[in-house]
Amino acid sequence: MARGGRDRRLELALGLLLALVLVPPALRAKPTVRKERVVRPDSELGERPPEDNQSFQYDHEAFLGKEDSKTFDQLTSEESKERLGKIVDRIDSDGDGFVTTEELKTWIKRVQKRYIYDNVAKVWKDYDRDKDDKISWEEYKQATYGYYLGNPTEFHDTSEHQTFKKMLPRDERRFKAADLDDDQTATREEFTAFLHPEEFEHMKEIVVLETLEDIDKNGDGFVDQDEYIADMFSHEENSPEPDWVLSEREQFNEFRDLNKDGKLDKDEIRHWILPQDYDHAQAEARHLVYESDKNKDEKLTKEEILDNWNMFVGSQATNYGEDLTKNHDEL
Repeated sequence: MARGGRDRRLELALGLLLALVLVPPALRAKPTVRKERVVRPDSELGERPPEDNQSFQYDHEAFLGKEDSKTFDQLTSEESKERLGKIVDRIDSDGDGFVTTEELKTWIKRVQKRYIYDNVAKVWKDYDRDKDDKISWEEYKQATYGYYLGNPTEFHDTSEHQTFKKMLPRDERRFKAADLDDDQTATREEFTAFLHPEEFEHMKEIVVLETLEDIDKNGDGFVDQDEYIADMFSHEENSPEPDWVLSEREQFNEFRDLNKDGKLDKDEIRHWILPQDYDHAQAEARHLVYESDKNKDEKLTKEEILDNWNMFVGSQATNYGEDLTKNHDEL
């Protein structure tokens, strides 16, 4: 099934933020396979699609899923504005009555970090089986792959067998990379690096390698243009490629394939998924200011934010509306 270009960019833009969310082991049929690719959004601020109510809802569902997006729907507009106003007071760190791009960026980074550590806290007990406040590789392996390892004949001739066979050594390799003191156990910080490697400098080579392994279907150690496209678009026989796919092919030729040899090596993949000159929080903050700054003084009053409340409750500034359902003291 084809995925529209904007849909793909929204999915990719959150790669750093939403990298890997694990389901509790008791509910898992197979290990989570990470598919997001982290890229620089192609459009600049002035070229973004119009932000109407329909596109806000689209963003909520793309970012949260339909069920989680209903969290925002539980509040009236008056309740949303009241709670958003309290958040604005927190964002305005110097208390001068204005929210600057820098203050928004700082807040968004805080929200991102909180999401990541909250995610780890939620799944910690599922893996720390002996309750020693550390997670060993054996604990993780048994929680995630125990049923498969104990009942291999059930999976022998199934696609799940190949999935487990691939993911088990891959998870072990990632776990070892996160285990900085090489004691085969992970502290909370090390386990956070294991679950969210994009957030840690020493894990970025693992991110690049896993991305290459996911997309490189012919096993030559590179990503050619067809493999690049196949990662985001399943082509139906005898049907033309949509315009957004043609645009992605141009992106590959002009911006991804830096040495123009028709394929991406590890350095080019790193440049693609982990761009050094792109700050996601800065881009989001600039976008929010750009869209809400009525008098164009490059900073926002609370009134300007509340006038455009529908955008903010669908942004990272409120964790896509989730903060609005929390008590003020929880933020």
